[in-house]
Amino acid sequence: MEILRLVRGRLALLVVVLATLVGPTGAAQELTGLARLDAGASRIAGSGWSGVSVELRLSQPVPWRVRVMDGPPRLVMDFREVEFGPVEALAKTTDRVREVRAGAFRPGWSRLVMELAGPMVVETAGMRTGEGARIAVTLRKADAAEFAARAGAAEPPGWALPRAADLPRRAQGSGPLTVVLDPGHGGIDPGAERGGISEASLMLTLARELKEALLRDGTFRVAMTREEDVFVPLEARITRARAAGGQVFVSLHADAIAEGEAVGATLYTLAEEASDAAAAALAERHDRDDLLAGIDLTGHDDLVAGVLMDLARTETGPRNERLALALEAAIKGQGLAMHRHPRQAASFSVLKSPDMPSILVETGFMSSDADLARLRDPAWRARMIAALVDGLKGWAREDAALKEMLRR
Repeated sequence: MEILRLVRGRLALLVVVLATLVGPTGAAQELTGLARLDAGASRIAGSGWSGVSVELRLSQPVPWRVRVMDGPPRLVMDFREVEFGPVEALAKTTDRVREVRAGAFRPGWSRLVMELAGPMVVETAGMRTGEGARIAVTLRKADAAEFAARAGAAEPPGWALPRAADLPRRAQGSGPLTVVLDPGHGGIDPGAERGGISEASLMLTLARELKEALLRDGTFRVAMTREEDVFVPLEARITRARAAGGQVFVSLHADAIAEGEAVGATLYTLAEEASDAAAAALAERHDRDDLLAGIDLTGHDDLVAGVLMDLARTETGPRNERLALALEAAIKGQGLAMHRHPRQAASFSVLKSPDMPSILVETGFMSSDADLARLRDPAWRARMIAALVDGLKGWAREDAALKEMLRR
């Protein structure tokens, strides 16, 4: 009887784990606690003539799932509560895997992504338990048609992110202005890194401080696209802003750039053509972080049909420009350093909502020693926050006055 109970227990665990290959269920929540990856005992290696073998050692079994995605080809593995630690070295053991990244993906879930050298599909996948857990996945080379079919499979029910069109919009009438703050990057995507400091953590700190200042002012409501160190896909950031009834969207960043020396704050508004090569490189880098995190933006931007989008932007475009001008004046009014070209344009995905004024604020560049020191200085951040609050208030007054003139 004791053996029978043990077998039944193992079978029950296997059912829970396999269920997560299809999608999260109520049963998936039964496994709790934080599992940890033993990177030293894990490996990624070539298999056969052109395949890949993945073995991950965890401190305990957890619900998980695995799939392949395209653009670029990559293996995406989602886990319930796993602390990965550094995983980049795993990619150096075979040239069939170009890059490995891991981190928080959504609350309570972690994601590991392997960018593959070419199209492959999952041949076998399983977990063995006992003294922790061993997850084994093998990939084999696939032709274009088979890979496209596997990579294009729909997300399991209950897992896919909601489309903005499926969410109700809150009425935007009189009263406090609803500002949506978007701390760039997070979780699996740390953004720029230097000296053990990540752009994601710096911008989350700045966003929290800015939120507090806006609320203290009494003329704003504030929502944030993320409140903690988790990954939020670009599309979901706009979706969350819409769901919160956002009336203006402010994305906060502090990039590092190798395309020439860059110092000082920069304000970006949307344009299909970037204002310079550095702006184009930044926009491409931001969108690529989503791809490496397993999110495919193709066909999933928060854009309406082309004609309606253009019509909406005939109003939103000038409002964006006035917002950039107001913030530039406020930042300079605080005596803060700005880039030699303080207002620029680029095709950032987070700026693509056609009916919500949006701006991306590069508060500084982590590649600059002076900027990094300023970003870490609470006194400097307080001055930048005061400038952003003043700029938003000035823009809101002007925007309301212009709307009133148009109504007459």
